[in-house]
Amino acid sequence: MKNLKDLFLLASVFVTGSAVLVIEIIAIRMLSPHYGNTMYATSSVIGVILAALSVGYYAGGIIADKHPRRGVFYAIIFVSGITVMVMQAASKVILPFFGTLFSITQGPLISSLFLFFVPAFLLATLSPIAIKLYSATDENLGQRAGKIFFWSTLGSINGSLLTGFFLIPFFGIDTIVMATGAVLSLWACLGFAWHSTGHKKIILLLAGAGMICLSLYYFSAAGVPKPAGIVYQKDGLYEKIIIQDGMWGGRSTRFLFQDRSYSAAMYLDSLGHSPSGRSQTGEASDLVFDYTKYYSLYQLINPGATTAFAIGGGGYSIPKALLQDSPAMRVDVAEIEPSLHEIAKTYFNLPATDRLQHYAQDGRRFLKTTNKKYGIIIGDAYYSLFSIPIHLATQEFFALAKSKLEDNGVFIGNFVGYLDAKNPSFIASEIKTFKSVFENSYFFAVQAPDAPSSQNIIFLGINGNKTIDFQSPAVAKNTNPILKNLGLHQIDMAQIDFSKHREITDNYAPVEYLVSKIINRWQ
Repeated sequence: MKNLKDLFLLASVFVTGSAVLVIEIIAIRMLSPHYGNTMYATSSVIGVILAALSVGYYAGGIIADKHPRRGVFYAIIFVSGITVMVMQAASKVILPFFGTLFSITQGPLISSLFLFFVPAFLLATLSPIAIKLYSATDENLGQRAGKIFFWSTLGSINGSLLTGFFLIPFFGIDTIVMATGAVLSLWACLGFAWHSTGHKKIILLLAGAGMICLSLYYFSAAGVPKPAGIVYQKDGLYEKIIIQDGMWGGRSTRFLFQDRSYSAAMYLDSLGHSPSGRSQTGEASDLVFDYTKYYSLYQLINPGATTAFAIGGGGYSIPKALLQDSPAMRVDVAEIEPSLHEIAKTYFNLPATDRLQHYAQDGRRFLKTTNKKYGIIIGDAYYSLFSIPIHLATQEFFALAKSKLEDNGVFIGNFVGYLDAKNPSFIASEIKTFKSVFENSYFFAVQAPDAPSSQNIIFLGINGNKTIDFQSPAVAKNTNPILKNLGLHQIDMAQIDFSKHREITDNYAPVEYLVSKIINRWQ
């Protein structure tokens, strides 16, 4: 019987070890809709969890010496399960409030302390207690302690792989967290049952745990009303995906949000105004955000292009516009969020056509492995707020993209930042990096070069010697207002002192630090 109890003890540290990693990974996903999926969120969660574990191990040692009883051990598991469920319910109130109160650099750390410290602390106290319970004597103490750490660490490995490869792809964050808390509490009930003789007490305890799980789950899932206009909401593989209908510029508009960021938008009345999908000026009629309209820059340099590659699909606004430009156009899209392709077809009028190929993989990886060359490459991948994936902002990436362009092919990239003299500057460093690869390049401020606010900056790199004559009829008399007024938006490189700014490379890429300066000013 004792051997069975010891096996159950080892199984318990396996389960609780799994729970620690589930909480750690899910914590990052819980924070990202409010602070973005940044290094600050990741570092804060890891730091707080490690701090909780270190304090928990110390406290667990004290508890083990004073109260070396299995009832105490399972009571802590039970309470930790309750705190996990409370954590989920509390996050519905704390995160929206803290998300507006604190910046993306401070908020993740403060929120992590409030939400994740206590559950991780309680779970950490269990290992020292388990060692004490498993080692009735000092004989083979090292071997027995090693077994406890082995099963606890194996559980953490299980929690990490289970969360990434199974739980997140198939279940919502709310369900995962509530289920983790419920499993811990019910596992503790099993432990109590094993060591108790009062059947009535066991039944009441199990019933109480079930009621707590159900009530807290109901509060978590249904206690916060959904905003008006939501037509779709689901946890994606990387970010929370929300589709919401609203108004933009007095027109009915559908928006795609990934975490807290606008990812795409489409005028819902555009098809009624123009069955062809084009406006009278030749623009794609359902493009909402001005920066997306700059995709048409290719028409000045490589108007005969028939192949395009888009890094980042979102609502597939630009790929859809490219398909509308010419029946000969073929577009490849690399979008790491696998569900967005079907979402774009269902909610954003993306046509089902063999002229568009969807690849659910990283854009840089795709370029590295493909033998294709393109007339147009569009870079518009963001993972939160103004944060571009680091590996898509370096000198090596731009060199790779250039190597995949046809002669006179163009790279058109969307970046966000300020055009002022403040140092350090993400945009200044990024322009310097881009120019080191694309000697023939242009840069355009979507609002205006002298705008004091953060704005979209369009990078145009040309794999060839063709230039833009802003006074030529092709530009000055173009029916497309974006192209016609292009000269007014060109950024004068002489106004930027590039000597103060470093190029961004795979080796030196403080992108998130530089972007955090933008967000702190923007907030």
